[in-house]
Amino acid sequence: MITAELNLIGLDKEQAGKLANDLNQLLANFQIHYQNLRGFHWNIKGKNFFELHTKFEELYTDAQEKIDQVAERILTLGFTPLHAFSDYLEHAQIVEGKNVLEDQEAVNMLIQSMQTLITIERQALEHAANLHDEETVAMLSDFIATQEKTVWMFSAWLNNS
Repeated sequence: MITAELNLIGLDKEQAGKLANDLNQLLANFQIHYQNLRGFHWNIKGKNFFELHTKFEELYTDAQEKIDQVAERILTLGFTPLHAFSDYLEHAQIVEGKNVLEDQEAVNMLIQSMQTLITIERQALEHAANLHDEETVAMLSDFIATQEKTVWMFSAWLNNS
C-alpha cells in the first residue's frame, strides 16, 4: 500500500503543493489588485473624489491584510509564496491600471479584478475542500463573501452614476 507523504500540518504534501500553486496565483493577482487600488486612491478625480478616495483606501487596506493571510497560508502548507513583483506580473490575470483617473473606469476595473479574484478563490476553495484543509476553506470562503458584496455594491453604484 502506498501512503501519501504528509506535510507538517498533516495534509498530503503533493496535493498541498497544488493548492499552494493556486494560492500563489491568488497572491499574484491580489498584489496587482492592491497596487491598482493604491493608484485609484491617489489619482481619482471628479465629483465622486471624496467618496471613492475613502472607499479605495478601505479596499486597499483590506487587500493588504488578505495578501498577508494568503502568503502565510502558503508558508503553513510548506511552500514559498511569490514575493517578486516580476513574478506577480507573470502570474496575474488582473491587468495593471495605469493612469486611471476617471471614477467609472476605476470602478469597472475594480469589479473586473474582484471577479477574477473570486474565480481563482473558488478554484482554490475546491482544491482545499478536497484536501480537507479547513483553514484554507474558511479563509477563502470569507474572502469570497466579502468580495461578492463589494461587486454587488459597486455594480449598483455604476448604475446610479
